[in-house]
Amino acid sequence: MHVLRRFLARVAGIAFAILVIATINFMLVHAAPGDPALVIAGQSGATDAKFIEQVRAEYGLDQPYLVQLGTYLGRVARGDLGYSHRQRRAVSDLILDRLGPTLLLMFSAFFLSLVGGVMFGAMAGRRHGKWSDLAISLVSLLLYATPVFWLGLMLVLVFSIQLEWLPAFGYTNIRAAGYGAFGYALDVAGHLILPAITLSAIYMAVYTRLMRSSLIEVSHEDHVRTARAKGLTEGAILRRHMLRNAAVPVVTFAGLQAGALIGGAVVVETVFAWPGLGRLTFDAVTARDYPVLLGLFLVTSMLVIAVNLLTDLIHRLIDPRVAAR
Repeated sequence: MHVLRRFLARVAGIAFAILVIATINFMLVHAAPGDPALVIAGQSGATDAKFIEQVRAEYGLDQPYLVQLGTYLGRVARGDLGYSHRQRRAVSDLILDRLGPTLLLMFSAFFLSLVGGVMFGAMAGRRHGKWSDLAISLVSLLLYATPVFWLGLMLVLVFSIQLEWLPAFGYTNIRAAGYGAFGYALDVAGHLILPAITLSAIYMAVYTRLMRSSLIEVSHEDHVRTARAKGLTEGAILRRHMLRNAAVPVVTFAGLQAGALIGGAVVVETVFAWPGLGRLTFDAVTARDYPVLLGLFLVTSMLVIAVNLLTDLIHRLIDPRVAAR
């Protein structure tokens, strides 16, 4: 019963958070300058006053603000995200078409940055004060200071243009449909490497420095000194007594960085022509496609919530004290 109550409380909290997020998104988009009716009318190819009034009446834009908000929240509760007049498609269909590539890129970058940050941070912390620690710290600092778009362009220049090892842009090769399932997966993986490295680099640098500091701090705790006094090797001490404790703040911080990870995907997808939600967001902003923007803001907010739930699960796996609560 205790576990069930905690689960129901978590579900209720998530539902409330989505309601608040949808409300704030609606307020922010409608606070932007300009008349949505003029935008819709312009996309339809007519701008006379009578047609604009018809558009306002058809989409409820002539209703009071609170009525519009209530109508929007009701549609969201039913899973209706609206209709894009610019692209002549339902917003949910547009988002579903782009959701898969974004999820693939985002979770690949999340996994790569987390695993790489823990691994390199552990190497630097274990060799504290040595040349390898200095080298890892210097590289992580350079990665943190490097703009994402510049790093992406340099990777394309080196690995795609100069060495011709990896594809530069896109999601698949134009001939990928005839490769078969395994060949198609390999083709997508080849196109994924450069965007995933670009998106994960800055976060890997942060996690590396955080893991290094955390490991150095854990190495001076009583249980580690006791393990050394018992004669355990340094490798066994690192695996059994240090890594899990030192990784806890890294995993916690990774969950907080989920929103920034999705925001960085907008830049990376634009640089690599990756057909995900980031490029769709960029196109919707430039075209002032309000229904698509509202749908994207809501879906990306839900992705942040999902990544935080995943982080909590990982946190419970590596820290038994959290799981026991």
